[in-house]
Amino acid sequence: MRELFPMKQVNGFIFSLLLTVVALSVYFLEMSFQLGMTILIVTAFVQAGVQLIIFMHAGEGEDKNAIYTTLFYGGFLGLVTVLGSLLAMIWGYL
Repeated sequence: MRELFPMKQVNGFIFSLLLTVVALSVYFLEMSFQLGMTILIVTAFVQAGVQLIIFMHAGEGEDKNAIYTTLFYGGFLGLVTVLGSLLAMIWGYL
């Protein structure tokens, strides 16, 4: 019966709840803006990783290299888009 119980998913759920509590502590403890944003960004990326790996089974198939490559490429494109937008609209470079 032990092998039928989804212990990995339960641990992932508990870790997700813990990350949510850490993120909520930013609001309730009235932290500074820089510290609060740092904690929120770190918990958001860790939470996304937990969701992808544990609940969406990103690394369990035979095409896991293609999945991780696509995720890396998508993250790179998102970063280039955000930084390019900041460069053009806020920092004044065209």
